[in-house]
Amino acid sequence: MRRVLKTRPFCRWTRKTELTDQSLCDAVVEMTQGLLDGNLGGSVFKKRVGLANKGKRSSARTIIATNQGSKWFFVFGFEKNDKSNISKHELEVLQDLAKDLLGINQTQIDEAVAKGTLEEICHGP
Repeated sequence: MRRVLKTRPFCRWTRKTELTDQSLCDAVVEMTQGLLDGNLGGSVFKKRVGLANKGKRSSARTIIATNQGSKWFFVFGFEKNDKSNISKHELEVLQDLAKDLLGINQTQIDEAVAKGTLEEICHGP
């Protein structure tokens, strides 16, 4: 079963944008079909997601930690007009975070959701 989750910092960031959970879930479906905007290495991927009523041209950039199977964690985001890309240092930190997140089991994910450190937004086959 595929689980799609947001980290607490990512949740805070999305509240400041017009990014919806449905658009994030749709982005994961696109990624499972091979529509990736960038493999940054270390199980970290970049995906453009359209903001409400703006489309992908004026989109947000999201960073996802994933095993491209059952676990998808939205960990970082930025709007194109605020920042062009992440720094090398940010990438290293995100790769470490990806390793940690992808190393937890389903019970630990459930516990993190219950505590509010992760928020599940959708799941599927």
